[in-house]
Amino acid sequence: MADDDKYPSQTGRRRFVKGVVGAGALAGVGTGAAAALGSATNRSGSGGGITTFKGIANTDGPAPRGMPIIPVDIADDGTISGVWPEVKEVEEGGQTIEVAQMEMGGVTYSTEWFQYCGVQTYAGIEPGADQDNTFKASGSPPPAYEWQTEVYEGGDPLNIEDFSDYESYANSVGAGGLGKPAMATWRSDGTENTIPVQVLRAPQVEELAANDPFMEAATSQGVMAWLDKCTHFCCVPAYKGYAQSANFGAENYVYCQCHQSVYDPFEIVEKSFVALPRPE
Repeated sequence: MADDDKYPSQTGRRRFVKGVVGAGALAGVGTGAAAALGSATNRSGSGGGITTFKGIANTDGPAPRGMPIIPVDIADDGTISGVWPEVKEVEEGGQTIEVAQMEMGGVTYSTEWFQYCGVQTYAGIEPGADQDNTFKASGSPPPAYEWQTEVYEGGDPLNIEDFSDYESYANSVGAGGLGKPAMATWRSDGTENTIPVQVLRAPQVEELAANDPFMEAATSQGVMAWLDKCTHFCCVPAYKGYAQSANFGAENYVYCQCHQSVYDPFEIVEKSFVALPRPE
């Protein structure tokens, strides 16, 4: 199957999406599509350019690349948060600007990783934005993991104690014993745009951390997270969350219900893309 024609063979949506959505309709999606960003973002902003990132691998469907990892920190009280890179001032193009980046496990982790799908315009992605880094339970997760809605109210901080059964957890989608997922928001308090995050605690994450210096630094106690915006059309995928994922062999993977893109959270890849500059 060619890289530019990666819809799973079970769906007949390929020609429709490439011929219709992939043409004029794409420009009307606003910040939900990369093509719209090209006309909506002024190149005079700071940052952008070729960006190399670590993410979960895209293994099927039309998504052009994986979704970027958000490094995790767990506080003494069990609260799970995302790591925000160190903020510093640099000279760029004759201007002094703020950037947020840091070395982590031999990799330069930067907020440039999140400059796609219009996320670069979100208030919480501004390098110096005064925001809470805690992962907070979504009020209405897409999909609503039953365990999560029973434990949390929307906006409650995720806590490692609530993932204690991660080795045996099972729901109605796919096999059990593949980790315990949750849907969350990040750095979105009081902002117009919400940054969606998928959090997962799994034995496989512990294995990754034991064999990959970056994943050792970016995970904690088997917990990992990624920015939950499909790189194809900016929908919100889910790990073992959508029943229809079984129709595409994706019931044990991260599946995007919009156009059947599939991601493997346990395959970490290093990829590059052209990030747009932050608007001035």
